Amino acid sequence: MSTAGVLTDSCASIPERLIEELNIKIVPYYLHKGKETLRDLVDVQREEFFRWLATAKELPKTANPGPGDYLAGFKELAQQTQEVVSIHMTSIGSGAYQSAMMAKEMAREVLPDLHIEVIDTRNVALSHGWMVIEAARAALAGHDLDEIVALIKGMIPVTRMIQTADTLRYLYMGGRIGKAQHLVGSLLNIKPLIGMEEGVIVPLGQARSRLGAYRKIVEMMEKDVGHLGRVKVAFVHAAALEEVKKLRAMVEERLTCVEVLMAELSPVLGVHTGPGTAGVCYFPV
Repeated sequence: MSTAGVLTDSCASIPERLIEELNIKIVPYYLHKGKETLRDLVDVQREEFFRWLATAKELPKTANPGPGDYLAGFKELAQQTQEVVSIHMTSIGSGAYQSAMMAKEMAREVLPDLHIEVIDTRNVALSHGWMVIEAARAALAGHDLDEIVALIKGMIPVTRMIQTADTLRYLYMGGRIGKAQHLVGSLLNIKPLIGMEEGVIVPLGQARSRLGAYRKIVEMMEKDVGHLGRVKVAFVHAAALEEVKKLRAMVEERLTCVEVLMAELSPVLGVHTGPGTAGVCYFPV
């Protein structure tokens, strides 16, 4: 039995089998498509959405869950435990952390016996997701809330994302371009590489082809953890499974992957990255 409940939101893009195995509570983001309001990974699924997104002339709007959404999740977990860790993407790119903090204050009135810790991971996608996964595993292993929070905080500075795409148009249109804005006007045959530092999207370089971009990703990972360094790595993509398989083969030649996840981004994240995105989210072990 878990000692603590683990809650996050759909943008963590955690594979469904792990959500079930590790008893992770997921709160969906919202996607506003025309007059429709859709719940991420509840009312809208990946394959159909990315097929539509590739032809869209205007991006749908996205919104983080509100305090009431998180409070409902806390109430559900309060039936199983008196401790909850609520784990969220970078607060610079989303209001989820702030909403969860408001929900924590609301919970003081209606759930006075529930101890809640809310964490800003300063990361996105499966970098955020890895922290949720490891926290849930720790909870199932019997660790208490303080130990789980310490585990997550230890992961924040060493968990990295590197990704590439055919275009940064989607990040730019969605207002999530961060410090990589100057790459938007790159020629079509230039593949930009981006990452995240201190919770903000940053440029990491460029390549002249996808394979060139993948080589650079592997080089950056190897520089970070050493040749044959041990990592847990998620290969993430948006409607680009065959591409991310190529990247996986190249990474596994140069690093020791002690755990591998293959994961497609949720539709709400995919709005900002665009279809064709491929990359890694990893940390050393």
